Amino acid sequence: MSELAIAPPQAPEEPTVIADRLDVTYRIYADSQPKLRKLFVGEKQQREYREVHAVKGLSFATEAGEAVGIIGHNGSGKSTLLRAIAGLVPSTGGQVYASAIPVLLGVAAALEPDISGRRNIYLGGTALGITREELDERFNDIVEFAGLEEFIDLPLRAFSSGMRSRLQFAIATARTPEILMVDEALSTGDGEFKDRSDARIREMIGEAGTVFLVSHSLKSITDVCTRALWLDHGELIADGDPVKVADAYQDHVDRLKAADRAKRKRKKQKQQEQQGSDGPDSAGT
Repeated sequence: MSELAIAPPQAPEEPTVIADRLDVTYRIYADSQPKLRKLFVGEKQQREYREVHAVKGLSFATEAGEAVGIIGHNGSGKSTLLRAIAGLVPSTGGQVYASAIPVLLGVAAALEPDISGRRNIYLGGTALGITREELDERFNDIVEFAGLEEFIDLPLRAFSSGMRSRLQFAIATARTPEILMVDEALSTGDGEFKDRSDARIREMIGEAGTVFLVSHSLKSITDVCTRALWLDHGELIADGDPVKVADAYQDHVDRLKAADRAKRKRKKQKQQEQQGSDGPDSAGT
């Protein structure tokens, strides 16, 4: 699919994450109700399901100081890969090794809707292993970064989705973890917050953390990341320079769009020809 070759994975001297032929398959069950007769006779009904092979034999290694962008169409396995690295979904094959506990933004910083933003900072920060003393020191910076000075004592359920996402991002990045994973966080909020998020990720890279970023914005990938992985239907298509990988992915998307336009054009022409054959001549017979 791509002219970019995938180089054999080379383990860094001090790797932070190693994915070794990682495979993830999960089941999606049909939401069906048992028939009334089977309920009365006590028959057990096997629920129907289909298996989704979300990640297929992925192998790569990362090191401190890398920002790895992950791109691909919806359903390509990007988010599943992050969740597998974080240990939130089990692998069905292969292994993942990490030098520290990976922090997945928006999951690890689990917030409670019925308590205030202030209390959520301490709750979410503690869940990420940040001490009370550190949170006391960083509290004002977290609030200012999220832009929530006027709302921090309101219950979280009163926050908009953008405000909640900004708070999660601010908490998760209050202390630089060795491994941070961001899933579409940069697409949330206004332009000013996106700029602050970009700057914060660059700062974290400079502090020798490893960052994984899933985004549909190729500009975010090329602006922030030092490396990019392109996934398609769970397979690794390309791994390398973010600009080259993003360009190859965009070319692929453009070809698919052109093929789809051509298909729709042929279908429309066929419909018009069919209507013409059923037109005035046929009506007069």
